Amino acid sequence: MTKDLTLSFHGAARTVTGSCMEFCHAGKRILVDCGLFQGSRTLETLNRTPFAFDAKRVDAVVLTHAHIDHCGLLPRLVAEGFAGDIWCTEQTAALLEYMLADAGRIQEGDAARRNRRKDRADLPDILPIYTEQDALAAWKQTREIAREEWFEPVPGFKARLWNAGHILGSASVELVIDETRILCSGDLGPKHKAFYADPESPAGFDHVICEATYGDRTREDITIAERRTLLEAEIKAALARGGNLIIPVFALERTQELLLDLAALMETKRIASIPVFIDSPLANRATSVFAKYADTLEDLNGENIFRNTAFHFVDATAESIRLNSVSGAIILAASGMCEAGRIRHHLKHNLFKRDATILFVGFQAEGTLGRVILDGAERVRIWGEDIVVRAQIRRIDSYSAHADQTDLIAWMEARRPIAGSLFLGHGEAASIDTLRQFASAKGIASSVVVPELGETYHLAAGQPARRTKTGDPHLQEAIGRDWQNSYADFASNLKRELAQIEDTRSRERAVADMRKVLDSYKHARTEQAFRRRAH
Repeated sequence: MTKDLTLSFHGAARTVTGSCMEFCHAGKRILVDCGLFQGSRTLETLNRTPFAFDAKRVDAVVLTHAHIDHCGLLPRLVAEGFAGDIWCTEQTAALLEYMLADAGRIQEGDAARRNRRKDRADLPDILPIYTEQDALAAWKQTREIAREEWFEPVPGFKARLWNAGHILGSASVELVIDETRILCSGDLGPKHKAFYADPESPAGFDHVICEATYGDRTREDITIAERRTLLEAEIKAALARGGNLIIPVFALERTQELLLDLAALMETKRIASIPVFIDSPLANRATSVFAKYADTLEDLNGENIFRNTAFHFVDATAESIRLNSVSGAIILAASGMCEAGRIRHHLKHNLFKRDATILFVGFQAEGTLGRVILDGAERVRIWGEDIVVRAQIRRIDSYSAHADQTDLIAWMEARRPIAGSLFLGHGEAASIDTLRQFASAKGIASSVVVPELGETYHLAAGQPARRTKTGDPHLQEAIGRDWQNSYADFASNLKRELAQIEDTRSRERAVADMRKVLDSYKHARTEQAFRRRAH
């Protein structure tokens, strides 16, 4: 039995979702996070591929926070035989009950909806990755631990959680394994974020794994008061157009921050007390957890601002459908990247309207519908239907729950000295590469590593990490924009572009040429199959 300490990256390497790190030593193994991949259909297929480890042989999970890209595969892990504890803060455990159950319902609903599509009539049924029952079984394995309190998730592994300032209950994870000291940042919040103190943790590590979501950008350093002024301007402009203001939100944190600001703007009469519909059962449940911990949160002073009479929490599906006929309202709906949930219905019913406004207040990962819209698509495809984009598309960056480049560098500097390696993950390629250049130039660590999906590293005290297994190219190919994004864009605009060709005969030739291209690929596949049989 080897006693070598190894670290393997099973997610969030050159991508911002699917966080999952595996630490192995002396026959024991723990995971830090076990998150869902979110983005293109190709990237989401990784949620169905076999785990790179045996779930039954995982001894424990230490969870940084309750966002689905960090916890969303826990139900599958448990369903496949993981029987250990899931260690997390009290607030994270409270949120997980709702977050995981909702994720299970989404998996079941998404599978059922896709199976009903006419273009899938001759294809096998899609099964959900896991069910609501699986999700609740995973939640029951949580074990609460206070921040800054040492615990042993398994013998030989000491751990301690520190405030990450990202969302309610979020934590960075300090590990001491075989005298090697490691820090996993988790997701870090920016300075002066609503509700929480700034991120904190000790200094002096052998190895640090740091997120890099906004490693390539520096946001304007604005106060909460200044942020409210930006929101006020967007609301007034949207309502002046006469249509709805649709805000895609993450049910956890972004919703509550927006409600905090909306309540403040209404109380000071800067905006009228117009109806605000929070159309997300999950957001409504998460808000109840925030209310429970109101006395521990900055900016609330123990007050439940979520009881504002202008706020209408929508649970029933029928009530959500009735919002299709509403005009001149503010509608907050999940999911934040427009990949699932009720926001897709509101986009379908509002994107084509010139008087509507879509306001993005969160990060949009490459390959997501939100990113496609934000990048200026003229048409998008929602549930197989082409939707023209006529609505005003707006963005406010200052609501991010993630540290920007300046914050990340300051956080890394404060962790020095780093005797071994600094790993940069949880970011797209451009963000990570930019942050790597800054970290190297500042000498934050002599070894700066950018891991790939599937890579394994040997870790030792005071020494740079040594790669012992290369990544899987097939996993890495799933990252970023995929052929289905390109297909949706192509199909959405095809009819209009054909109509712009000058005459009917030329249009026929264009269609025939496209058919020839597809036939050439079919012919190539037939040839390859023939050669394989011949050999």
